[in-house]
Amino acid sequence: MNDLIKHKLEILPDFPGCYLMKDSNGTIIYVGKAKILKNRVRSYFTGSHNGKTQRLVADIVDFEYIVTRSDVEALLLEINLIKKHDPKYNIMLKDDKTYPYLKITNERHPRLIITRKLLNDKGKYFGPYPNVSAANETKKILDKLYPLRKCKAIPGRPCLYYHLGQCLGPCVNSVSEATYNDMIVKIAQFLNGGHQKVVKQLQLKMQAAAERLEFEKAAEYRDQIESIELTIQKQTMTSNDFTDRDVFGYAVDKGWMCVQVFFVRQGKLIERDVSLFPIHDEAADEFTSYIAQFYKRMNHLVPQEIFLPDSVDNHLIEELLEVPCLVPQRGSKKDLTILAHKNASIALQQKFSLIARNDERTIGAAEQLGEALAIPVPRLIEAFDNSNIQGVDAVSAMVCFEDGKPSRSKYRKYKIKTVTGPDDYATMQEVIRRRYWRVLKEQLPMPDLILIDGGKGQVDIAKDVLSNELGIDVPVAGMAKDAKHNTSYLVFGDPLDALYLDPRSEAFYLLQRIQDEVHRFAITFHRQVHSKTSFSSKLDGIEGVGPKRKQKLLKHFGSIKKMSEAPLSEYTKIGIPQVIAERILEKLK
Repeated sequence: MNDLIKHKLEILPDFPGCYLMKDSNGTIIYVGKAKILKNRVRSYFTGSHNGKTQRLVADIVDFEYIVTRSDVEALLLEINLIKKHDPKYNIMLKDDKTYPYLKITNERHPRLIITRKLLNDKGKYFGPYPNVSAANETKKILDKLYPLRKCKAIPGRPCLYYHLGQCLGPCVNSVSEATYNDMIVKIAQFLNGGHQKVVKQLQLKMQAAAERLEFEKAAEYRDQIESIELTIQKQTMTSNDFTDRDVFGYAVDKGWMCVQVFFVRQGKLIERDVSLFPIHDEAADEFTSYIAQFYKRMNHLVPQEIFLPDSVDNHLIEELLEVPCLVPQRGSKKDLTILAHKNASIALQQKFSLIARNDERTIGAAEQLGEALAIPVPRLIEAFDNSNIQGVDAVSAMVCFEDGKPSRSKYRKYKIKTVTGPDDYATMQEVIRRRYWRVLKEQLPMPDLILIDGGKGQVDIAKDVLSNELGIDVPVAGMAKDAKHNTSYLVFGDPLDALYLDPRSEAFYLLQRIQDEVHRFAITFHRQVHSKTSFSSKLDGIEGVGPKRKQKLLKHFGSIKKMSEAPLSEYTKIGIPQVIAERILEKLK
């Protein structure tokens, strides 16, 4: 704990609010809320913690806080701050995890659509449908039974759906609001558990059609009945109050939390959601933060009521969501929360071996590598490799690994600008200079370790640029290969020497993954650049062949080879003047 943190801890206020933890680069790495800021923030720097929280605390070099008027305000502020800063230690709920809903639009001629966005537009929403195919199949059934409008904009003539009997055709017919309202009521009844009534009606129609010897019509009704029965999921649990509710349960073990949500619609358990993530705060507070993000950030439809487990401040969540949030004490409702907790515990244990293995291969591997190099844990590693063909189309590439995992959004490509010919040392010099000049200029996070695909010469060049030109002190190591081009050892130290890692260690496997990835990325980029230049260079310098005409030729012929084999008439056919076509053929042949 540094002196700045010690001083700030002494003057923390006794108010609710949010706190923002920062690393050495000033990046916000964790956002939390507290009923009493003084007690919560101090707890991070006293006592013992699990491994994941220890890593968080080890990265904290500063913090700031924002005082709020109430705990609810702090919870809302926490959601906004997490969304803004995307801290790496917070619960990450991805925006694309929202489930589809069936929606009847609020229009003069309403439509039945599938959407993932819940808007305050007076439309009628039904769901969620965690099973996307079930949502699609349900819509297909309803489209056949209730012919609402299908076109987004009303066309000037009937569409195919009108001729199939799946649209009333407001484009050519006058359809009354009463007709639409009747269908909307029936659709709502169907989606709210009234499909059995529809099935009975279809069965009567099927029997009547069979008695009239209209067997094709009877078969159509039969297929509709089978489709409904297949689509409507078999329910594992029902209640007799027909209330829409979400039932939450959670389990915590070894610094990880698993949250299970049961979606109960019209008294029937239709599906569940499972989330698993590391936690760094008190379990109840992390769970409260999860629920707030689940509804406020992810825009899940808030049901009529929510069941919560014990030890949770249900009044706080109730004030935030403005719906009843209950903690059942007995009976079947209590059994639901117990079942959610049991499922969370089982899911946590089943996945724990995989999570532990992944940690060993990523964060654990980075820790091993740091120990082998006698440096702090290299949480952020940047690796470089060059690629060219005898100095032609020279490029370089950088890949980034964070906590032992590739961070592809931070990969970078470089076209070499100042080097002519096959000079690998000068190429590495240019790339290192360009990369870390920009890091300094834009105040980007500095890596904990730089890896160079090469030996002593490349490492010396990189260290010289970093230290003597830019004044940067970051460990640099070379990734050397054996005669079979496989990862062999590291070139590291002062003076530089070969450092061999245990080939069975996770650190060595991490090194292999980094070296293979940067080589793949560099080669792929070089092929892209080379294919463009080799493809177009043969047409360069021909009088009368500019960029537009060159594009036209390549689009028509597809390759230089086909251009060289084509007759003169093929050129004139696409509008190339004969004199220019003759020049092209002369150059290509």
